Amino acid sequence: MRDLFYSNAKPQTFTFPPQRFPYLNTTQEQAVNKVLRAKDVAIVHGPPGTGKTTTLVEAIRETLMREPQVLVCAQSNMAVDWISEKLVDRGIHVLRLGNPTRVNDKMLSFTYERRFESHPDYPQLWALRKTIRELRSHRRRADDHYHQKIDRLKSRATELEIRINSELFSEARVIACTLVGAAHRLLDGMKFGTLFIDEAAQALEAACWIPMRRVSRVVFAGDHCQLPPTVKSIAALKAGLGVTLMERIVTTHPDVVTLLRMQYRMHEDIMRFSSDYFYNGQVEAAPEVRFRSILDLDTPIEWHDMSDEDATETVGPHSLSRVNKAEAEQTLNILQHYFERIGKQRLLDERIDVGIISPYRAQVLLLRRLLMKREFFKPFRRLISVNTVDGFQGQERDVIVISMVRSNDDGQIGFLRDLRRMNVAITRARMKLIIIGNTATLTRHPFYRQLWKYVDGLRFEV
Repeated sequence: MRDLFYSNAKPQTFTFPPQRFPYLNTTQEQAVNKVLRAKDVAIVHGPPGTGKTTTLVEAIRETLMREPQVLVCAQSNMAVDWISEKLVDRGIHVLRLGNPTRVNDKMLSFTYERRFESHPDYPQLWALRKTIRELRSHRRRADDHYHQKIDRLKSRATELEIRINSELFSEARVIACTLVGAAHRLLDGMKFGTLFIDEAAQALEAACWIPMRRVSRVVFAGDHCQLPPTVKSIAALKAGLGVTLMERIVTTHPDVVTLLRMQYRMHEDIMRFSSDYFYNGQVEAAPEVRFRSILDLDTPIEWHDMSDEDATETVGPHSLSRVNKAEAEQTLNILQHYFERIGKQRLLDERIDVGIISPYRAQVLLLRRLLMKREFFKPFRRLISVNTVDGFQGQERDVIVISMVRSNDDGQIGFLRDLRRMNVAITRARMKLIIIGNTATLTRHPFYRQLWKYVDGLRFEV
């Protein structure tokens, strides 16, 4: 694999007729078939809302028809839990390795620790360990048989532990853990046919190689046009750690990539800009979501310009994060006006949920405080969540409001230049996207100039 990924050598594939999966769309079906045919590597490239997890679960399920066991990993515990839940829901036996305190409640019963403790032989092992502890605490110097007793008990305990572990791992069809967690001592000496890496576009290359040492082929799933990996060292970033293994393979071996093209989340107008800018216009909206909206004759995307307002960014009180107080107030004013148009009863009956996003942590904290103070939003607080772009990765809401924050005479937009982050922000909304920002500042960058023109053009289509 190392030689393949760092050279122009052609990945190997099996040859067999395509399999049909009636519950998948055409590109999802192609992706599963490509995974099954791959001898070395396959990539499932899933833009927002295209059913990447559904496709990956199906690929894992079909692989398990051919292999006794697979390894499933991701960069974060949250991502591992998410894919594990979906596998469990499909009736697949999952063994989740990792610190139980970092595993969500639903997956706790599938962790190694819980399974170990619920094994029929565990009470016997616990009794042996208890006896060993008691013998050590009441040791008599004159007792010549002490060491023999301890050795016999320890030998029996070790034998039981090995037997329990052997049964737990032989029963499991999927071993799930984080990439770094694949270095766990329990996996020492274990080999797998296939490794599936979910959210691979956020996974550091160094971390990917930890589980890859145990397998003969690897399947990456993710979207390198969304959030990049977190690299805190500037030197490491410049040296190339910010480029993931998935990105590298997409560039060097594009033939192993399947792009999922049908999305099931967004109104067509919300999706179109992202599709054109990031995916060469190849993503399309499924018929059932193409024209979904909350209000009749509503514009799916609005951009409220703050150029004429006295809304200037400042540095946050306790950090270097940016904050824009006037824009935060206006964000809530705009949302309140939209809520009034929908009507309180309909909001509550239909549970129309809202996400308020800001790229800056200080602005998020300010928006949360202002939201708690406003009496109008009191009945709707459970329907509204406020977070950074990273906090909304993988999520969706009926309505998304984005506070862009940046407002200055120099056209400085800081890390808003990270366009992959903005791709995440503008693709979270199902039916309504509201952008609030200073166009004079933001449109000096070609991406935001293009986005502004696109949104402005939609006003005349309604």
